[in-house]
Amino acid sequence: MRMTVRLALPREAGSVPAVRRLLRSALAILHVDRHDSDDLEIAITEACSNVVRHASGADTFEVCLDVADDRCSIDVRDDGPGFDPDASDAPSSSSEHGRGLMLIKALGENVRMHSVPRRGSLIHFEKSFA
Repeated sequence: MRMTVRLALPREAGSVPAVRRLLRSALAILHVDRHDSDDLEIAITEACSNVVRHASGADTFEVCLDVADDRCSIDVRDDGPGFDPDASDAPSSSSEHGRGLMLIKALGENVRMHSVPRRGSLIHFEKSFA
């Protein structure tokens, strides 16, 4: 079985838990291991939260979930001001913010981040299931 969902969402905080619930439901339907589900939920929450916080000027953003029995692929795209994926420094130990991209890289596979100034960003990540 395979499930593909493409969502256009308002760039607001309420969109983040909505995406997380949709992902959780899709993964449950396909009986994905709870550990893998948790990793994907954290990663998608971070990707969507970054859009809400940082994609100023963008009214909406897009999430594409492609979930199959053996893997999940996620794209989060916005048309905000962009960012420099290579300039994301590790946060200080006392910082309460700035760990999102690090978490996505740690929890996902085949992580790609593409951004063009004033034209938007794409964060892509995957997870393979045993």
